[in-house]
Amino acid sequence: MPRRRRGTVLTVGLVLLLVISGLLARYLSTENAERDDDLALIRAQAKGDLQGMLDQLSGSCRESPSCLATVRADASNPRLRRTGAVKILSLTSATAYSLTGATGTTRFAWTVIGKLPVVQCIEVRRSGNFVEGMKVVLLSVSAPISNEADC
Repeated sequence: MPRRRRGTVLTVGLVLLLVISGLLARYLSTENAERDDDLALIRAQAKGDLQGMLDQLSGSCRESPSCLATVRADASNPRLRRTGAVKILSLTSATAYSLTGATGTTRFAWTVIGKLPVVQCIEVRRSGNFVEGMKVVLLSVSAPISNEADC
């Protein structure tokens, strides 16, 4: 193969590798975005910060009386109010690794060191695709469920 053609093939291959790597990184970062949003919601809840919780949830929660009641109850629940760093024990998302938009429930187990674990369900909507980018929106959060329960 002539030297010039080999250089062109290598350049095209390198560009293709970079494009694929960028798309893959964008796709995989969606998992981190959901985890970060879930964690921010639970941190606000552990502080008893109703406004902070509502800020993490989509606007539709403010318009839903049942969602708003659950958030208010969670923010004032003494079992959920904790000081210290919130630690994620388990996160199982029904929308994980979706190539296109999806709506589902995330089972989120968390604790603060020295306290008993708490398990809650968080309704999540992902929209977009891995080429254009995915957007994660938290729709609602449940009251605590049994530690062995599914959402």
